[in-house]
Amino acid sequence: MINSMPTVRPANPNFSSGPTSKRPGWSFDALAGAALGRSHRSAMAKAKIKQSIELTREVLGVPASHRIAVVPGSDTGAVEMAMWSLLGPRGVEVLAWESFGAIWVTDAVAQLKLPNTIARTAEFGRLPDLGAVDFEKDVVFTWNGTTSGVHVRNGDWIPADRGGLTICDATSAAFAMELDYDKLDVVTFSWQKIMGGEAAHGVLVLGPRAVERLESYTPSWPLPKLFRMTKDGKLDEGLFEGDVINTVSMLCVEDYLDTLQWGRSVGGLKGLIARADRNAAAVAAYVARTPWLDYLAEDPTTRANTGVCLKIVDPEIVSRGPAALAAFAKDLVEMIEARGAAYDFGAYRDAPPGLRIWCGATVETANIEALFPWIDWAYAELRGSLARAA
Repeated sequence: MINSMPTVRPANPNFSSGPTSKRPGWSFDALAGAALGRSHRSAMAKAKIKQSIELTREVLGVPASHRIAVVPGSDTGAVEMAMWSLLGPRGVEVLAWESFGAIWVTDAVAQLKLPNTIARTAEFGRLPDLGAVDFEKDVVFTWNGTTSGVHVRNGDWIPADRGGLTICDATSAAFAMELDYDKLDVVTFSWQKIMGGEAAHGVLVLGPRAVERLESYTPSWPLPKLFRMTKDGKLDEGLFEGDVINTVSMLCVEDYLDTLQWGRSVGGLKGLIARADRNAAAVAAYVARTPWLDYLAEDPTTRANTGVCLKIVDPEIVSRGPAALAAFAKDLVEMIEARGAAYDFGAYRDAPPGLRIWCGATVETANIEALFPWIDWAYAELRGSLARAA
């Protein structure tokens, strides 16, 4: 049987999990109003930064009780600011079930060297035992594991009367999943991850309990300028009004404003979630009819609707060992990329070999569906090569 290469390519072949695809219809014209050449402290620039904060609140439905700031260093910078500024007065539990959660474990244990720290970890595809978490301690976790495709279902496992703070890295969950802000004292994400914005800037959301901690606790270690959120023992309110810590790119601010306005136009958070859900459903239908692929996430109720991670389960390929499996997955992705049909949809470097297809709201379902014949074709070509070599 001849395996014919598909003739139809996705109209937008970008499936990266960060930076993610630009919104549908995006062009450089969207940046025409950028405050280029202006100081980020000018009235015009500060107004745009503040507008981005206000639109973030509107689109995400962040309650008025929570403050929002634009901070340096993408989501990583936002998480680091929270950890280095807030942790220390209580014990800490860090939950990790993928690569980025593991980074926060390293921060707490090896860098901050916090005493009474527990790391609750799970292998790729699983969650740790959430019922065992001690919320009298501060708890650091990702809402969605970007590199594993495993997310927490909701905030029901977090008690309202907790003693410690919850610090949530939500960078591949915000704008695609419902976040329970009443249960989250800190939420972080980045522009480039879920809405296709440009990189280097993060968003830090602080609830009242986190503000109280900042104003009542001073870490024993020095804080770099980029992490400082207080002045004379009080929260630096200007930071949450657009008075950023360091220079931001006003081009990137304009791009974020554009994608937020697009998000509002498609129905806000509910509309964005619906788009991601449709994309994830298309992948689910494909996996159901593709016997050599399966989800990395073992529990269907924890499967992400953004970075959908898949593993190769063909017994013949798996039996050849981890190196051969990794090479097969790499070759499959490269075959498709070489023909300009799709880009950046391989598994993260630390994750098990396989595929990771970004299904966030900026991706069109038709483009995801156009990718599947290419995956089928590349698999058949590589599988045939293995059979001929046997």
